[in-house]
Amino acid sequence: MPTETIEFDVRTDEMLINMGPQHPSTHGVLRLVLRTDGEVVRDVVPHLGYLHRCAEKIGENVTVLQFIPYTDRMDYLAAMNMNLGYSLTVEKLCGMVIPEKAQVLRVLICELNRIASHLVGMGAYGLDLGSFSPFLYAFREREHILDLFEDACGARLTYSYLTVGGAHDDLPDGWLERCRKFLEYFKPRIPEYHAMLTDNHIFAKRTAGVGVLGRDMAINYGCSGPVLRASLDRTKGDPLWDLRKTEPYSGYENYTFDVPVPPFDRAPPGAIIGDCWHRFYVRMLEVVESIRICEQAMEKYPQATGSHRIEPPRTLTPGECYLETECPRGQMGFYIVGRPSKEAVPLRVRARSGCFSNLSVVEELCRGCLVGDIPAILGSFDVVMGEIDR
Repeated sequence: MPTETIEFDVRTDEMLINMGPQHPSTHGVLRLVLRTDGEVVRDVVPHLGYLHRCAEKIGENVTVLQFIPYTDRMDYLAAMNMNLGYSLTVEKLCGMVIPEKAQVLRVLICELNRIASHLVGMGAYGLDLGSFSPFLYAFREREHILDLFEDACGARLTYSYLTVGGAHDDLPDGWLERCRKFLEYFKPRIPEYHAMLTDNHIFAKRTAGVGVLGRDMAINYGCSGPVLRASLDRTKGDPLWDLRKTEPYSGYENYTFDVPVPPFDRAPPGAIIGDCWHRFYVRMLEVVESIRICEQAMEKYPQATGSHRIEPPRTLTPGECYLETECPRGQMGFYIVGRPSKEAVPLRVRARSGCFSNLSVVEELCRGCLVGDIPAILGSFDVVMGEIDR
């Protein structure tokens, strides 16, 4: 007898789902509106505006020194790097020459903050994907760095330590030795993170081949930092793009370190250059390179000439200046327009957020993925909303 063919007409309705701003996987007050067809995401629209604090407009009504604490509140996980970027822009506008000692101190402090920032990014990413232990391990090491920062400036999150002219205070006695002991303690702990996440089978399945960001798309969207470097391919001649190498500042040209760029021998099966796993692994390798830089800075610091700080300008030079620095989440740029006045109050202040450009590509990457992949893709960008919504 002939087999009867039965056809089913299966239709699903599209749904709009709010993810955030209070969802634990949205990394701050970010609201994502998902348009889904079953488990498949058809469209993602990021909504900002829940953390707006008018920092740029405030910067046009206070002196450059008074604005330093506001930079702390931008990327609050890398506040030292924010302090440095704004200070360098003011110094470039005014033609200030910073002493060698202050420059070495800045490099040391900023690389420690880069390590602390990547630890939070790595630990929180494991939390996004259902692994709680890496988060606790990461904060264990981060506490040591915050102890060092507290000894140097008295604060543990928003520091206002690196300021126009150098650093607010010199390092206290015995600080370098405590920092050296921490790095020696920390280096053997790095394989623990690789065991928990990098080489973890479940973690690899959730991240390898997911959220693939191609080189051309990353460049077109203005992505930078680890997000961009994870999409490059050194075997094809792609540049090792890192401002500390390509446009060095604060004496970074005097330090020896590598710029991690795929391909990596450790990549799991199914991993594709530009996917979530590569974005995570680039940050892990950058932690190792930051340790190298810190060790070199500690050797340079006792012999460095000059003071930890020079006097800041009392007035601003008329004109405009723009400068970018390599922060943990990408290139952070500050634009300042000076004006002749009795006080050093800028005419215009603007900030170019690396996280903003990185987040703008999420809509492209999430189109066509599964709902369960959204936390993996978003978490791989390691966004901080304070930097985006200024």
